[in-house]
Amino acid sequence: MKRTHPEPIGTIIDNFLKEEKLDTQVDEYRASSLWPQVVGPGVNRYTISRDVRQGVMYVKLSSSVLRQELMMGRSVLVKRINELLGRDVIHDIVFQ
Repeated sequence: MKRTHPEPIGTIIDNFLKEEKLDTQVDEYRASSLWPQVVGPGVNRYTISRDVRQGVMYVKLSSSVLRQELMMGRSVLVKRINELLGRDVIHDIVFQ
């Protein structure tokens, strides 16, 4: 067995995810998990569910008034989520 230089475990995992084409799914899961941090506990309280598919985050809310307000600022939310992820994962948010 040939010895190689040690690599950080994070690098090994990232390479594995890219090789198995799982990196997009992991990024989408991370984006979904960032929702409470981005909108705060007040807005998150009205969030029923959230899901990310092919770069679009679908957020179901229990308040129609809040839904309308968030639709006006969804570009800011997209930008904040992508900044926290460090790359463009989310392209749009659909409020239901």
